Formats: sequence, C-alpha cells, structure tokens
Amino acid sequence: MRKFFLFTLMGLLLFSCKPYETTKIRKNQITYEDFRAEQRLYPTQDGLIKYIDKGEGPAILLLHGVPVSGWLYRKMIDPLAKKGYRVIVPDMLGYGSSDSPEGFEIYNNENHAKRILELMESLGIESWTHVMHDAGGLWTWELIKQDPDKIEKLVVLNTIIYEEGFYPPVRMKPGGFAKTAMWAYRNGVTTNTLLKKLFKEGLKENTLNPVDVEGYKTPLLEGKTDAMYYFFSQTCNDLPDYSEVFENVKVPVSVIWGIHDTMLQWPPQENRAANALGVRPEDIHFVDEKHFIQETKAQEITYKILDFMKK
Repeated sequence: MRKFFLFTLMGLLLFSCKPYETTKIRKNQITYEDFRAEQRLYPTQDGLIKYIDKGEGPAILLLHGVPVSGWLYRKMIDPLAKKGYRVIVPDMLGYGSSDSPEGFEIYNNENHAKRILELMESLGIESWTHVMHDAGGLWTWELIKQDPDKIEKLVVLNTIIYEEGFYPPVRMKPGGFAKTAMWAYRNGVTTNTLLKKLFKEGLKENTLNPVDVEGYKTPLLEGKTDAMYYFFSQTCNDLPDYSEVFENVKVPVSVIWGIHDTMLQWPPQENRAANALGVRPEDIHFVDEKHFIQETKAQEITYKILDFMKK
C-alpha cells in the first residue's frame, strides 16, 4: 500500500508540473493549429519537411535548434514579411511538424545541411539572409562547408560556435538510459518536466501560456524524439570543430545574443568568435534575456535584423 501511494504521488508530481506560468491568452495570439495550417510540404529522400514560405522579396531563412521547431519564430514571420521579405521557416527533419523517421546518422549535421540546401533549391532561392539559433548553428556551419556561396548575410542568435561557450542542459550517453528518457518525453511521463526545465533555464521569466506551450509540447507527444536522441547522445558529447569553415565566412555577420544565457554563453568565446567570423563591433548586440530570445524579444530582434539587412 505504501508503494502504491508513493507511485501515485510521483505521478501527480510529474503530471502537475505545468510548463507555463499563466493561463491568460494574449490578444491575436497565434495558435499552433493556425501555424501548422500555413506550413507547406517538401519531400526529401529521408522524409517530409514542413516549412512556412511567406511574403515576397529577398529571402530570409529562420532556422531553429534543439528541441524546438520553426514555432519559435512565429512572432517574427509576419513582421519580416510585411517589410518586403520572403520568409522561409522550416521544421528540420525530426522536429515540429516534419517527419521523424527511424535512424541515427540521418540526423547528423551533414544531412541536416544537405536537406536545407535541397529545400531552398526547390523553392528557386539561390541565395538568402540566414538567421540561426542554438544547434541551427551547427547545421549552418555544415551548410557553409558544403556550399559557401548561398548565404548573403548571416545573423547569429545564441548559437553553437565553440566548445568554450557550450553548456547544454542535457548530455547523455547512447544506449538504454537515453532511449528511456526519450520514451518518457514522448509518452507524457516527463514531457512537462522537460519543458518546464527548458523554459526555466532559457527565459529570465517564464511568461508562456498554454497556447505558447502547445507548439513545443505537441511534437514531443507525437513522437519527435529521434533527432533529439542523436543531438543529446552524440553531438553534445563530440562537438564538431568548424574553425576552418569560419575562415570561409566572407559575408557580413551580425550577432544578437541573449546575454544572460547559461546554455550558450557569449563571453567565454567573444574575442575568438568575433575575430573568426569577422563581426564588426557595431554589429554585435546584446538583449536582456537568456536563451529563447525569440519568445520575449521578437520585436527587438526583428528591428535589429531589418537594420542589418538594409546595410
């Protein structure tokens, strides 16, 4: 009987751990259903990729990281499109609304980069302004390695550059423990716990409501964890060195960084990164936030990107 009560208590604690702090819905708030309704399909040889293609004009690609999706950029898409840009926002394979096929190396940096290049080619976009966040940086460095002439301007948002600034909240060894953790994430056992921890570490103040969280939680409950498994059990333990790729970055670069980020820190790598990427001091901007700057500083980031693109 005592064990029964203990397991019941553990279950209540797990399922009552809500990853949002308010239930108040904002005016004209975007729902995940509406977001998905705007997504289009691109069939790769590895599986279907969902993406948003909105607006007309010079192209700008907004690339997410782990364990999120294009939903992270939902507040920036319309403002950029209304300013005369064609905004492309993919859900990378294994994330968001895109397929999550079984496999391991299918989710390595090389394959992620290859699929981005294929998507942009299918859209008839020869070059673009590239915005990336978190692990999207690794996929971007690999993209530049594969084809250095596609990106016209580069915007760095709290992304992975060097080991010195990389402090992931999760590192796992491949195997049973990591697979069990992924099972728990996608079956509702620790889904809320994961997200609550993520937002606690990634935001100065968690002001998300259930509509916001739905876009992060739904893909996990749909089973989108294989790509996460690869990242947490492989990439986090063996971070690639793209130093030689940085030497080939000859385009204008802007850095917009949440200065309170504990997972991806700018100060430990600032001189090395700024020099390697050739970033001018006036193109380095700090915002008063932690990791998920698109959630609370979308307007500020959008303005800074638009100013940079006009130069």
